[in-house]
Amino acid sequence: MKRLSIIAIVLSSLAIAGEVFIFATQKEDSEAIQQRAIMANYRVYAPVIPDTMTFAGERVPLENYYVREGLDNELIINMYRQSSTLLYFKRANRYFPIIEPILKRNNIPSDLKYLCVIESGLTNATSPAKAQGFWQFIPSTGNKYGLTVNDEIDMRNDIEASTEAACKYLRSLYNRFHSWSAAAAAYNCGENGLARRMDAQGTNNYFDLKLNSETSRYVYRLLAMKLIMQHPQQFGYYLRQCDLYAPIPTRSVTLSGQNVDLYKFAKNNGTTYKMLRDLNPWIQTDNLKNKANKSYTLYLPIENGTLQKTLTKGHKDTRLLTRI
Repeated sequence: MKRLSIIAIVLSSLAIAGEVFIFATQKEDSEAIQQRAIMANYRVYAPVIPDTMTFAGERVPLENYYVREGLDNELIINMYRQSSTLLYFKRANRYFPIIEPILKRNNIPSDLKYLCVIESGLTNATSPAKAQGFWQFIPSTGNKYGLTVNDEIDMRNDIEASTEAACKYLRSLYNRFHSWSAAAAAYNCGENGLARRMDAQGTNNYFDLKLNSETSRYVYRLLAMKLIMQHPQQFGYYLRQCDLYAPIPTRSVTLSGQNVDLYKFAKNNGTTYKMLRDLNPWIQTDNLKNKANKSYTLYLPIENGTLQKTLTKGHKDTRLLTRI
């Protein structure tokens, strides 16, 4: 009996040892497989910093280590924040054709279009400070530059009107600071705050200023988005033309009168309430009282069959995007 007990103990010990050996072997194999997979399929690359660069026609002093490293920091962040950056590419294909002609008409450098990329991601976002729209105007600044903001109408959310207002604001900032990089910084932190820092530090060069963390990074974010969106494949972004959001073809109609039921208005004009609100995000209500009895221009989709045909026309275009 004692002998049988000893044999049982020995066999149990061997079984446990075998399980430990098998587990260790499996663990080792699993780790080895994972390591080989990582080495074979995963790479992390540092972005290439150009030797020279301009922003809005102004030379960026990349010979200064803090300028080069500031740009490097923002390139790394935006290069590897793939979900957001992919959406920027997709949306830019729809909205840049609206924004660019307005900038050109107002003699604002095209590079300033990247400001609304970093401000709002090309969406009608709302900030904690109640800034609104592509260009992130707070109500007082919006009113100053001609944008109606009330419970029914918020023109900060109208891409054309807000871009016109942004052009006026940027021009006034440029006229004060005589530099587009400084104008962009002032757009972020306020012109009086930037002026005080310039006076205190004895320089009007944005790149030589010691500023708060957000404004210190602001222009570098613009530079990073310009580089990435103009050279997508150099930073690992391979998008096909069919991956991008197509511009939506629209027709314009005039809305006038008081107490307009927008549900009925949409139906009477051959569209849905959703499409009405999507194409006119400046409308803030479903019933427009319009006490001032103003007339408004609204955008509605072109005839439905034509709309679908137009939007799907590029679905087979597999050419790679080279810049945007």
